[in-house]
Amino acid sequence: MPRQLGDLEDAVMTRIWQWNRPVTVREVLEDLQQERSIAYTTVMTVMDNLHQKGWLRREVEGRAYRYTAVSTRAAYSAALMNEAWSQSDNAAAALVAFFGMMSPEQREALQAALRIVQGDEPAHGADAQER
Repeated sequence: MPRQLGDLEDAVMTRIWQWNRPVTVREVLEDLQQERSIAYTTVMTVMDNLHQKGWLRREVEGRAYRYTAVSTRAAYSAALMNEAWSQSDNAAAALVAFFGMMSPEQREALQAALRIVQGDEPAHGADAQER
């Protein structure tokens, strides 16, 4: 089960998930530098660590690597929710508490996802995957 990503790991993965294409350390660095001062070696280390943890795959291109995400942000979020839910000694009570925290929009998304999982509604491309 995945552990929650650290702040910098999440910042790197967010970019890679959003861009949805192979990226270099330099590309991620330049984008991160718009928000904060950060060294190339720091970004390189974080991306190497994410590769070692199984979050990124990489291919050699010249003297550098191109990195791609192994799974989606939706899959990561689902794994975190599943891990948190499995820690509860009363799964039903945990779900009731969780549903009580949801906004009306989140509850609508949940109902749509249940219809898809139950086969009552066809999945529609990336929109259905992100629900």
